[in-house]
Order: sequence, then C-alpha cells, then structure tokens
Amino acid sequence: MLVLPATAGRDEVPVLCAAVRAALERTGARTVVCDVGALGPPGLTQVDLLARLELTARRAGGRIRLRAPAPALRALLALAGLRFQMEGQTEEREPARGVEEAVETGDPAP
Repeated sequence: MLVLPATAGRDEVPVLCAAVRAALERTGARTVVCDVGALGPPGLTQVDLLARLELTARRAGGRIRLRAPAPALRALLALAGLRFQMEGQTEEREPARGVEEAVETGDPAP
C-alpha cells in the first residue's frame, strides 16, 4: 500500500510513480492500493497525480486502487472522466463476493 501525503504535488510525482512501479515489480501484484485519505482539498493537482500514477501502473502491467477517497475527490475524478477502482468495490465485470445466482426448479432457461 502506498500512502499519499497531504502535500502531494508536482514535485512528488516522479518519486510516487517510482514507488508504484517498484511495488508492482517487488510484489508481483497487479494492483497497488493508494491511500488518498490524507490528500488535501481535491483539485487538478491531485487529479494529475492520480492519473500519472495510474498510467505508470498500467505501463508496468498493473493498476492502482484508491482507498478512502473523499466524496469531493470522487466527484472531481468523475467530472474529469477518470475511472479508478475504489477499495471495497468489485472490479468491472467481476461478480460481487458472496453473491450467487439461484435457479428455481421449473424456471424457463434465459
């Protein structure tokens, strides 16, 4: 997990991108969880940072997942057209855990 500092800005982008790349290579995982709970009020600097981290992760064959994003940050990312997986959400096209489809006997086939 990578905890993003409250003051994360343009100067920290190369260091944080290197940390994402290293985490993917070191662990062999496909996802790096980025705790964004400490980020200050959301703005374009945070959007740019997260977009660059995601691009770095994708180039390394992975993705990032956001933990504890503020509602305002979620809204800003959606407004910018950026889709991030959030901690606690299932991946796209992946069924939710613990949910099974049940078929009643006598139901017609779909």
